[in-house]
Amino acid sequence: MVLSIVIVFIIGYIFIAFEHFVKVDKAASALIMGVVCWALFAILTPTTNSEVEGKLLHSMSEIAGILFFLLGAMTIVELIDSHEGFDIITNSITTTSKQKLLWIIGGITFFLSAILDNLTTAIVMMSMCSKLLQSQKDRWRFGGLIIINANAGGAFSPLGDVTTTMLWVGKQITASNIIVKLLVPSLVCALVPMLIFHFLYKNQKLIPKQKTSKSITTLPDRKLIFYSGVVLLLLVPVFKMVTHLPPFMGILLALGIMWVITTFVHHHKQIELQKKLSVVSALQRIDAPSILFFLGILLAVSALQATGVLQQTATYLTTHLHSTTNIATALGALSAVIDNVPLVAATQGMYSLQEYPTNHQFWELIALTTGTGGSMIIIGSAAGVAVMGIQNIPFGWYIKNISWIAAIGFILGIATFLCLQ
Repeated sequence: MVLSIVIVFIIGYIFIAFEHFVKVDKAASALIMGVVCWALFAILTPTTNSEVEGKLLHSMSEIAGILFFLLGAMTIVELIDSHEGFDIITNSITTTSKQKLLWIIGGITFFLSAILDNLTTAIVMMSMCSKLLQSQKDRWRFGGLIIINANAGGAFSPLGDVTTTMLWVGKQITASNIIVKLLVPSLVCALVPMLIFHFLYKNQKLIPKQKTSKSITTLPDRKLIFYSGVVLLLLVPVFKMVTHLPPFMGILLALGIMWVITTFVHHHKQIELQKKLSVVSALQRIDAPSILFFLGILLAVSALQATGVLQQTATYLTTHLHSTTNIATALGALSAVIDNVPLVAATQGMYSLQEYPTNHQFWELIALTTGTGGSMIIIGSAAGVAVMGIQNIPFGWYIKNISWIAAIGFILGIATFLCLQ
């Protein structure tokens, strides 16, 4: 049973990786992979149908939370974009140097992801870059930079990455300690790739993306929607801390408030303009195939988790790698292929607080490696999946042009962490 599910996962992964060669949309491959993995588990497992259904529904509750969060965040960003809100920032960036621009974008991405979260930050920053960059190659490269920096910035913050949040909630780490211990290593994970990009863009000038039409919104409306959207996105982690509800509840509340604001702002305008600037219109422009792709990937990973493959992997690593540094590094590398959430969940189940108490070096390193390791493959993190959907970045292109840069940052970040101990 386990072997057949793993084979289906590998075949599906190959179809996703070579999407442009097989001419099948990655969302279709991911959905087929996810459903077939669960179908095989249901048919071949010795457990009862009710137990299989229970595991599937439990997994779907977690997956739905991520998808609703993604849907809400993308809609708010699309709403800001339709009101030309990002022009407030893009118009203030006057540099014509691609090198300077990458430092601006990279710096904002890193620190914003620590305050907000890496997924929403990646969506916001990629939308901004779409306004600034004319060349597709530049948008893809900056997309890679955003993925790396969003994941690096999220790793050292208990609110920045779901895995760091899991370790925080599970009492494996404390908020103040993880910030102190991982800030510098996370910076290295971001700064080293930025230096590489800096040399790749040596003496290159920025060609501004030209506006194709005149503005359809007034400056006051633009500012209202932009600042309302940004503030509400920033308040999502606060909502989570206060209510202890999942993040998707906060993003849905933010979307509802934005819906009300836009309704009142445009109620006196022409019907056609009202429709164009409405939340309903923004929802229609959301990249639905990317959300379905994400659903398929998470379904497949949850099937692997249900079979116990991830738990067996953790046991194998413990038996053969021995060193906590080696285990954490291997799990970080594995998170580039398999979602880091079930990996961290399996790790929390494998190693007790009696063995590794709160703020032990092992848990700190797990937060760093699983938070940044996903940058090495574009579908290894939620931020990567979101950027891939927004810019249609090919899997193979990312492997060839970005993965090695992310891997260098990943390795040097771990080395920095160990040197500071």
